[in-house]
Amino acid sequence: MTETGLSPEQRQALLDDPSAILMDRDLMRAIVGAHEDGVGANVIDIRGRAMTALEARLDRLEAAHENVIAAAYENQSGMNTIHRAVLSLLQPVSFDDFLDNMQADLADILRVDTLVLVMETATKEGAPELGGPLTMVPEGTVSRAIAAGRRGQQSGEVILRRATQICSGLHGAEVASEALIPIDLGPTRMPALLLMGSAEPGRFSAAHGTDLLRFFGQSFRLVLLRWLEE
Repeated sequence: MTETGLSPEQRQALLDDPSAILMDRDLMRAIVGAHEDGVGANVIDIRGRAMTALEARLDRLEAAHENVIAAAYENQSGMNTIHRAVLSLLQPVSFDDFLDNMQADLADILRVDTLVLVMETATKEGAPELGGPLTMVPEGTVSRAIAAGRRGQQSGEVILRRATQICSGLHGAEVASEALIPIDLGPTRMPALLLMGSAEPGRFSAAHGTDLLRFFGQSFRLVLLRWLEE
């Protein structure tokens, strides 16, 4: 060992590659701290303060970078889920199979506890018939479910929210959060609604994006129209 406390090999290695120290935060913090202790309390080392500020900024950048990566991974995972769900929509060979698929494979792919197609009919009166993937309801039920007592609610938009009392009966099971995807079946048919429910309170939230669910709703609409026209 030399008077520096390093062997000649270690000293030469650091001289050849000083980044070994520069890239180590703990070592740099110790070096700056030793320097500030040496200059005394009456002297301010601007370089040390600048490095501390840069280090804090680097921490924020790294955190932002990690958040971006996590969001990108979540988006990719969500896209894969929706693609699998759309492929599942295309597999049934009859309308009964289509409805059965909703409660079996499709609900599992979407990771929801309830998945119900709500369709209005002018001949239906009173309470809806519950317990299956298809629920026929009286006229006006879809608009009331979408509004849920709120004024100015966009009728054609995908809605993510905490479970509401007005939709509790339509789910056929107890849920904590819900997604409502309005289905426009054209000017000659009454409106419909694809209703999803989850036991997790944070599964569907107004803060989440709706692009993927909007795409799924459009795909679901096209497949449903095909069955209704047959």
